[in-house]
Amino acid sequence: MKRFMLVQHSYSEFLGMVEKQLESRNIGFQYQRPFLGNDLPASASQHDALWLLGGAFPANDELACPWLPQERKLIANFRKMGRPIVGIGFGALLLVEQAGGEILDEPYFNTYWTVCHKTEAGRDDPLASAVDGQRMLVMVNGNATLPPGMEPLVVDDAGRWLAVRPDETSYAMLFRPELKPGMIEDMIMEDNRPLPDNIGEILDQARAAWGTGQKVAADICFALVSALDLMTERHKMPVFSLNPVGAGNEAQ
Repeated sequence: MKRFMLVQHSYSEFLGMVEKQLESRNIGFQYQRPFLGNDLPASASQHDALWLLGGAFPANDELACPWLPQERKLIANFRKMGRPIVGIGFGALLLVEQAGGEILDEPYFNTYWTVCHKTEAGRDDPLASAVDGQRMLVMVNGNATLPPGMEPLVVDDAGRWLAVRPDETSYAMLFRPELKPGMIEDMIMEDNRPLPDNIGEILDQARAAWGTGQKVAADICFALVSALDLMTERHKMPVFSLNPVGAGNEAQ
């Protein structure tokens, strides 16, 4: 069975609308929650793909996110093994950083609705084609500069990057296809979570876009599955268990 690892960075931000799309394709997934103090696995060998989800803080804030060194090592291991990675919001910034970009603190609240525009670099790209002309929510704290030679596949109304492909096995996207209105409501209720002043307006627009958003999320998932070959099960290392020698089998 295909098995994905999902790194969750806050209580409210899980895979949301995309979960159903994976389940319908008989893809299993396992959440890792380092924000609860749990260590991240060091190896990529037991999973077919890695998804890096959104977060409440900039992706370079090691005071708020002390697990970041572990996560960077995990990303490097998946890349070394050539296994697909999808970064969304916070996770997208980490992917761009791994490819040579620089994470920025500003704008701290990078949250707005915009129309997605496919670029010349994204002309034949499945993800870029899936979101071209669609109005989507961008929600990430901070941003990242793209390294030389990395061209955006999708930009916003102002020409700022929204999606890139750091290498053939990964996508990084600042728009948030997984977010349901209920997840934004949970963010508002989350203790000590920094939020933009216009979060109420953002939520109202998310509710209004609920029907269209479900279809776009399905189109994005289909594009990622086809572009990254996510239906292929990768070789997994065997897991060995050490069985104690029974009393009747002990050496004499």
